[in-house]
Amino acid sequence: MYLHSPLLFFSPSAEEVKPQETGPLVWTSTNPHCTSPINASEPHNQDQSAEASNTSLFSEDELKNLKSNFESGGAEKVTPLIQKKVNDLDNTELNIAVTGETGAGKSSFINAMRGLQIDDEDAAEVGNTETTMEPTGYKHPSLPNVILWDLPGIGTKKFPANKYLKEMKFKKYDFFIIISHCRFTENDVKLVQEIKRLGKNFYFVRSKIDSDLESMKRGRREFKEEEELEKIRSYCITSLQEAGISSPQVFLISDFDLHLYDFDLLSKVLEDDLPNSKRSVYILALPNLTLEIVEKKKKELKKRVWMLASLSGILGAVPVPGVSLGCDIGILIGGIVHFRKCLGLDDASLRRLANKAGKPVEELKAVVKGPMAGEITPDIIKRLAWGATAVVVSGLELALDIIPVVGSIFGAGSSFVMTYKLLSGALDDLTENARRVVKAAFGTDENDPKQTSIQ
Repeated sequence: MYLHSPLLFFSPSAEEVKPQETGPLVWTSTNPHCTSPINASEPHNQDQSAEASNTSLFSEDELKNLKSNFESGGAEKVTPLIQKKVNDLDNTELNIAVTGETGAGKSSFINAMRGLQIDDEDAAEVGNTETTMEPTGYKHPSLPNVILWDLPGIGTKKFPANKYLKEMKFKKYDFFIIISHCRFTENDVKLVQEIKRLGKNFYFVRSKIDSDLESMKRGRREFKEEEELEKIRSYCITSLQEAGISSPQVFLISDFDLHLYDFDLLSKVLEDDLPNSKRSVYILALPNLTLEIVEKKKKELKKRVWMLASLSGILGAVPVPGVSLGCDIGILIGGIVHFRKCLGLDDASLRRLANKAGKPVEELKAVVKGPMAGEITPDIIKRLAWGATAVVVSGLELALDIIPVVGSIFGAGSSFVMTYKLLSGALDDLTENARRVVKAAFGTDENDPKQTSIQ
């Protein structure tokens, strides 16, 4: 199937292009620079275009700008726009404020979000006394532009509520996680009022749920977890309503096992509330605790493949030695290394996950298969290119027969196709490896991507 984007000049999956399956091609524009094909045997309407835009890292206005520039000046005119988007994504910062009263579990939550244990290097210090004397930023170990800020507990002698609101510099944070381990207080309400004044989003998290449930089980013959969870949630909501917050939503979280209770729901709400680029960064920064998270990351990374392939095609190809089809080796290596890091397959990420799962790191490394398990070098790219050549050529020849201008658009007609194919194949391979690692670490049900069994 052809993608209905004005910048995708070729089928995203070349093996899908077969003469007997392809309907007549029509053009979306009479401009000679515009060569985006649409399969006339398939419906193309505004709903489809809107759906495509919603899954893009570009806003609606950015997509319109891309289309306008492409139609007026061809591929060269959109090169700076695509390059800027790639650079913006690489440099997008996400600052998450985690606040609440002393001992609420802020540091533990920050460590869990970064995939760290208490004794890991660079973990936030955890204690029942106030360990945070000033806003302290903790960078994500793989994506340093994602920073979780541990804010001092409000309501202490050092930070009374009125002083706290002035000194914490609330404007720098993208959103706030307000954590309580018992009940939300008047100080929490004061925080919310200031956050709302700044137009920021905030989310209430009731922490240490697993500890509370374990205490409740003792001395009881019957224990219904769902009923007890609902009681805790209702109590928190009621206390917030009584304090003047209308329709509060409270998420029940385990600081140590994020996959339990309401974390999936909290994460979904955060994803829905964040703008495109920050949503993507947030998803890629999630620890690989479930197969569902791995799939989300693949979906986000897939959105970047066509941009990198377009840059490869527009900037011209650098031939891979010994392979007739060209591709930009620098773009390929950079893309694959980034994919691998985001999917938690680099050595440091595997060590952290092994520590989390309580298993030897060698056990996780043993399930990582294929040429991309080690260092990504031009020689690795050459081997991948040889494997992709036979698949791409038939689709490429067909496209060039029908759309001979493709070659002149890219400067090297095969560069976009080869780069797209190699990056897509690499992403598929790395995703499958990430799935195997999660299964080896935690044990999962093949039919339930959300299920894990962390002990």
